[in-house]
Amino acid sequence: MTQRTEPFDAVDIIRTKRDKGVLSPEQIAWTIDAYTRGVIAEEQMAALNMAILLNGMDRAEISQWTAAMIASGERMDFSGLRRPDGGVKVTADKHSTGGVGDKITLPLAPLVAVFGLAVPQLSGRGLGHTGGTLDKLESIPGWRAALSNDEMMAQLQDVGAVICAAGPGLAPADKKLYALRDVTGTVESIPLLASSIMSKKIAEGTGSLVLDVKVGSGAFMKDEAGARELAETMVALGKDAGVETVALLTNMSTPLGLTAGNAIEVEEAVEVLAGGGPADVVELTVRLAEEMLRCAGVSDADPAAALKDGRAMDVWNRMIAAQGGDPRAKLPAAKETETIYAPADGVLVELDAFAVGVAAWRLGAGRARKEDPVQAAAGVRLHAKPGAVVRAGEPLMTLLTDTPGKFARAKDALDHAVTIAPEGSRPAQQLIIDRIA
Repeated sequence: MTQRTEPFDAVDIIRTKRDKGVLSPEQIAWTIDAYTRGVIAEEQMAALNMAILLNGMDRAEISQWTAAMIASGERMDFSGLRRPDGGVKVTADKHSTGGVGDKITLPLAPLVAVFGLAVPQLSGRGLGHTGGTLDKLESIPGWRAALSNDEMMAQLQDVGAVICAAGPGLAPADKKLYALRDVTGTVESIPLLASSIMSKKIAEGTGSLVLDVKVGSGAFMKDEAGARELAETMVALGKDAGVETVALLTNMSTPLGLTAGNAIEVEEAVEVLAGGGPADVVELTVRLAEEMLRCAGVSDADPAAALKDGRAMDVWNRMIAAQGGDPRAKLPAAKETETIYAPADGVLVELDAFAVGVAAWRLGAGRARKEDPVQAAAGVRLHAKPGAVVRAGEPLMTLLTDTPGKFARAKDALDHAVTIAPEGSRPAQQLIIDRIA
């Protein structure tokens, strides 16, 4: 068999970025294709990733890199979805860059579907201190994450919302690149991170996209400047691809809501759908819904009212049941609990999101490797948030696990998580930092 002649050489590509050069569209398209085919070796792509991390890419390079990853697989098409009047059903999606206690997708997808949009929410699993939407939903008895494209389309037509795992055919180059970046210290590269997220979202075929870009200790991006650059880059990529895209910068210095885990976050999401729940979770859910509806061209919608009057809960129940789950089933409860108490009187001024996320992970709610199992009932339940007045000996948080041997290391993670100041101190807690469009 005649061996294929390659138009470029991997070493030349690496040298170009090493020396702060610009890759041509043809070089980028070949690089992604050749890596997917196995022509470019893992160590060569690792070297190229590091060169990109150190020297960056311009907007045209990032756009072409994203397009090449999209071209490595299939693209979904939702033009067959129909409104009652026969017109095409508009699709809208949201993506979060990940945080602690971030259960927003759960109430948000059914809430937006109330207003006639199709919400195809392809989600992932947790890794390290950040939780995964699919892990949370799998704590519901019978619920399944894996759907065929036909099942997904049918559910979007009937229910209006679906939260499920992405199929293997969606941006397969990104799956290879993500795994390599994870073990080579190049996850932080903004060009690679932005193209990773946006290649999957654009290939998903949504008409509009709202990005929730977290910033703070519990987020991937710790400083506002980096988070802003990431948000601006992703918004530009979306617009380049013809997807109406908006980003919100949101605070992840403190966990969202009062829970970090799996089943307990589902429980909290259901409280929000019932018209209650923590104020910060409600605020962010409603604001993201407003942005999604605005991007999709829907006016005069009141998502806050749809939470209060039960319409969003009705869609949630149908969405969970459509994927085999029982929305009224009792959720798993932890076999073991341990409470951490306030050491002094005062005002809780800091509750470090990263520390709480690591504690939840060590209790069994998260995983160190993609293949690790998780405990549905494990996690951390908070009894106070920054701004609360506390008294010595009052509960601050309860640790939950099925494995009591995990308590010690979880408590180690929380050693410096809490700061209590004299009464009169009031920390500034701005949840939504900025909007980028």
